[in-house]
Amino acid sequence: MGQNLLSDYEKSAAETAKKIYAVRDGALDESDAPASLKELARANGFSGEAGGVFTDGEAALIGVGDESDPFIFAAAAEKLPEGDYVLAGSLDSGSATLAALGWLMGGYRFDRYKEQKPAEARLVAPETADVDAARRAADAVFLARDLVNTPAGDMGPAALEQAARNLAEAHGAQVKVVIGEDLLAENFPMVHAVGRAAKAEPRLIDMAWGDVNAPKLTLVGKGVTFDSGGLNIKGASGMAIMKKDMGGAAHVLALAGMIMSAGLKVRLRVLVPAVENAISGDAFRPGDILKSRKGLSVEIGNTDAEGRLILADALALGGEDKPELMISLATLTGAARVALGPELAPFYSDDEGLVEALETAAGRMADPVWRMPLWRGYESMLSSQIADVNHISGGSFAGSVTAALFLKKFAGEAASWMHFDIYAWRPKAAPGRPAGGEAQAIRALFEMLKERYPA
Repeated sequence: MGQNLLSDYEKSAAETAKKIYAVRDGALDESDAPASLKELARANGFSGEAGGVFTDGEAALIGVGDESDPFIFAAAAEKLPEGDYVLAGSLDSGSATLAALGWLMGGYRFDRYKEQKPAEARLVAPETADVDAARRAADAVFLARDLVNTPAGDMGPAALEQAARNLAEAHGAQVKVVIGEDLLAENFPMVHAVGRAAKAEPRLIDMAWGDVNAPKLTLVGKGVTFDSGGLNIKGASGMAIMKKDMGGAAHVLALAGMIMSAGLKVRLRVLVPAVENAISGDAFRPGDILKSRKGLSVEIGNTDAEGRLILADALALGGEDKPELMISLATLTGAARVALGPELAPFYSDDEGLVEALETAAGRMADPVWRMPLWRGYESMLSSQIADVNHISGGSFAGSVTAALFLKKFAGEAASWMHFDIYAWRPKAAPGRPAGGEAQAIRALFEMLKERYPA
């Protein structure tokens, strides 16, 4: 989708393409654009406001506002008429690659159910851009968005499995899936308990790729394809966008696609527990005690905190392989949104070197993340009088922290573990980022992993 909107740099193509001039807000006079274009733009009220676009048919202006949005060129891709364009001026490699990615993101359309007008403006990539990197990132972002945007009626556990199989087939990976009652036989009791009430059978998707002797990297993604809240049923507003509760699964599949496409030197494993948290006479209940793969007994405080239960079994499985690095991504808590809002991706890790590498990569890729504390002082909030652990704290404090502390109990066999409590959704549109499903942190993670496990 949209990949044909970006072509590799060629000097002859760049020389004949229409130039796009960036204009800061209120600085039209400072632009290098032709005087006649600036005069016409001024007469039409163009001032350089972020996302504003103006063309006279021969050249174009793009408003970059205060220059804080690295993907602002998506607005030009969205609004300019068909034709070949090139960015005027010079950009360093990082900025040029982000501009190319922004242009590609301007071509994203979720058109499975409704025909959408496609973007038609084509960009000759800046000479300094890493076009392969921009295309790889766009593919990953689009996959994550498409999976999250698809309604639960068409993205149940079986459809999520098929998405994993499609990705595996494209890259020569292997997939094993444990379904329904076999989850009990193969010791995934909490995945089974959460998903057993739904008509669609729960499952554990296990994908493997790469040299078996390479460093082991395991990705774990929450795949709750719809979350009613279970017997602790959500209200209407809380349930409205719960098709996105498989956002963690969408993210690990998208990240896996980037890793395999780039050929990173890892033994990659992707684990996705895929369930629907439904309501029936067979639903698990508040107060139940569940067995876990790890051997810990878990008291259920609230059936609407189901994601950490299925992740716990998957993390325990991943840890048995003793990977060098295990990363989990999940749309896990509303507390994370209260703390950081919809655009910052909170993460947890005790590995200081890994944290530093991720934060550096996130800054370079304009993919914001924010470290949260694995504060051991809150572990007592998860205590239970009748089980080894309660899966929620029972109070209103530190909900994202206590969720991460719960998961850490099951991820201990990995040499290093990092957890992301993502939102996977944009409530408000921006250039190249329509409202709806959104990819968070995976470009930063890939950049970090690319340096750690180069192809």
